[in-house]
Amino acid sequence: MNKGGSGPRRRGRELVFRLLYQADLTHDSIATTWKQIKDEERLPDDARAYIEALVAVLEEGLPPLDAVIQQATQHWKFDRLAATDRGVLRLSVAELMHMPGTPAKVVLEEAVVIARKYGREDSGRFVNGVLDRIARTLRPGELEGEPAVDDPAAAEER
Repeated sequence: MNKGGSGPRRRGRELVFRLLYQADLTHDSIATTWKQIKDEERLPDDARAYIEALVAVLEEGLPPLDAVIQQATQHWKFDRLAATDRGVLRLSVAELMHMPGTPAKVVLEEAVVIARKYGREDSGRFVNGVLDRIARTLRPGELEGEPAVDDPAAAEER
């Protein structure tokens, strides 16, 4: 797993996840939700810039992100996914699609950590499986030969 677990990007991802979760429940825009709390958040400039970039992507519209997620979750109705899982998936797909400088492996690892922290008992495994399929489509070759994040044998090798 990522050794820099509590760094600015992790804090940024968790904050964007919480924004997505709140916006999903209140039906407010993510940008509105961010504007309401951003002055309260003490964040380094690089984390703030990262959050601003993700919020801008997410504010452009969720339908393209949701379509990618729906394609990968064919046996699950999108609106029936847990709000926590939906938020982590949206955040991660936005990163995979719009932030090519972040390696796919890092996106998946961070998503699993956030899903385990905020979701249900099986959220980490579910999110990992969905994102693995998505990442192999959106970023072909980046995960080739990489074991799934939840693979216990792979975790022992790291």
